[in-house]
Amino acid sequence: MPARYRLRFNGDQVVRALRPAAARGAFLAAEYVLGETQAVVPLDEAALSRSGIASVDEATLTSAVSYDTPYAVRQHEELDFQHAPGRQAKYVEQPLNQARQQVAAIVAAELRRALR
Repeated sequence: MPARYRLRFNGDQVVRALRPAAARGAFLAAEYVLGETQAVVPLDEAALSRSGIASVDEATLTSAVSYDTPYAVRQHEELDFQHAPGRQAKYVEQPLNQARQQVAAIVAAELRRALR
């Protein structure tokens, strides 16, 4: 007669255990992306660069990188603006797209740490 096994999956407990790690991973990933954006954010008097922050909404596990100056959005979207060498429009979008693998690896590492 074949052996029988019973498996009980406690999904709610798993979610409760991993959620804080996922939030930390999302924040660390946003911090990483913020660092990458700092290398290409337009510079004049550095007010835009200094306004950059990384944040995470722990309820939705959504992280963000934002810049808070009156002209941040326009600097990001206007492709015709002239910038100093190495600086550019799309200073958040382009580094984020390039960092997708690193972002996933950062979140995965935090989740693995929580399982130890």
